[in-house]
Amino acid sequence: MKHLFSGAVLAAFAATAANADTVAPKDVVFEDGAVAASLSGAAGNAQEGAKIMNKGAGNCIACHEVSDLSNLPFHGEIGPPLDGAADRWSEAELRGIVANAKVMFEGTMMPSFYKTDGFVRLGDAYTGKAHEGEVAPLLSAQQIEDVVAYLMTLKEE
Repeated sequence: MKHLFSGAVLAAFAATAANADTVAPKDVVFEDGAVAASLSGAAGNAQEGAKIMNKGAGNCIACHEVSDLSNLPFHGEIGPPLDGAADRWSEAELRGIVANAKVMFEGTMMPSFYKTDGFVRLGDAYTGKAHEGEVAPLLSAQQIEDVVAYLMTLKEE
């Protein structure tokens, strides 16, 4: 019983410590569109990032073509191809683009994946049923880091 309790305390402490390093969406510091430091305080996992790029939470391939993910159908063509992304942008620039591309590319159609404020709530005007309260970001801080880790593997051959 003592070991079970100790394990639970350690798990709770680890979760608190991990959250302590997480940058809240409103606290992200952009420098020329780039975000220098990890949003989660941890390194990203490229394999998890590839899953997010798929039809998961990020659904990046709905707009971007990625040759490395050619086994997946229906790559989009409205965003630039991401082959060679690691050669075109730095890790900090990729983090900024994934978190909120509108900071670097004004007028882009790319969604802001790590933003929680400043949204127009159209439901008020049309249905009166707009979402109330805080809006959660589309991707978590760790998911942003995972996608960035994956994008950093995409180099020109």
